[in-house]
Amino acid sequence: MLKNTAFTLSIFIVVALALSFPELFLTVGDYKLTGLIVPLLMIIMFGMGTSVGVDDFVRVAKMPKGVSVGLICQFTIMPFIGMSLALISGLPPEIAAGIILVGCSPGGLASNVMAYISGANLALSLTLTAFSTLLAPFLTPLLMSWLAGEYIPIDAVAMFWSITKIVILPVLAGLLFNHFLHGKFPLIDKGMPYVSMVGIVVIITIITAAGRDNLLSIGFTLIGLVFLQNILGLILGYGVAKLVKMEEADARAIAFEVGMQNSGLASGIAVEMGKVASMGIAPAIFGPVMNINGSILASFWRKTAKSNV
Repeated sequence: MLKNTAFTLSIFIVVALALSFPELFLTVGDYKLTGLIVPLLMIIMFGMGTSVGVDDFVRVAKMPKGVSVGLICQFTIMPFIGMSLALISGLPPEIAAGIILVGCSPGGLASNVMAYISGANLALSLTLTAFSTLLAPFLTPLLMSWLAGEYIPIDAVAMFWSITKIVILPVLAGLLFNHFLHGKFPLIDKGMPYVSMVGIVVIITIITAAGRDNLLSIGFTLIGLVFLQNILGLILGYGVAKLVKMEEADARAIAFEVGMQNSGLASGIAVEMGKVASMGIAPAIFGPVMNINGSILASFWRKTAKSNV
């Protein structure tokens, strides 16, 4: 919990700095710092791959209902919440499209942390994160073409290759590293989670600085919308799981998986599309919001679980 609190607090600090002194986080000499976003995401995805093993794939056969319900919720609930909020937002098209992009992204690594803290089914959470990430190159471009096409032109093929480059290739490299070299480089095994956290903080800082003017003009509206997007995802993910009679621990895992998206990947897609200062703002805000809400919910569920023992 201390690590998670420190992570969330560090995001608030760097966002405040990026809003106050954006020029410090945009360029170093002639180099634009937005060029760091995709490489950092690739490192984070490599780290995710190093934490996935054969057992994660075996678990799919052992819990088909949980995996099926989780993946269906992941790629239906959040995309349509994003589309609905974009429709009522009245925001400029590219910024509204960023809300949809968040909804169409796979689950994020933060959901696994919250699942662990809350006493949810961590194995199911890890499996859902891995498989929603592997499905993202195919489903995210299709969903964006369908739901966000009226806001901005979507090149589904280009988006497919962008996500493949950012996600699939690094994850596969991480999988191979884990399979052949697991335990031989303990510093990498222990250090990757921290590298990932630092990478996410840097990405949010750069995007906040790049989109500062847009963020200051429509900030409160967008914060309210992504807050609602996150809360609805958590509630509906949990509600659907309980509706189909999932166990409590499974329902909690699905709630976090649905409500906590990979906002970093969404940011990377915005960078690849050349729209980091507009389309990338919603993902940048969604990250801190989901960590705060997720921490509160995870702590509540943890206390509830202890009181029932």
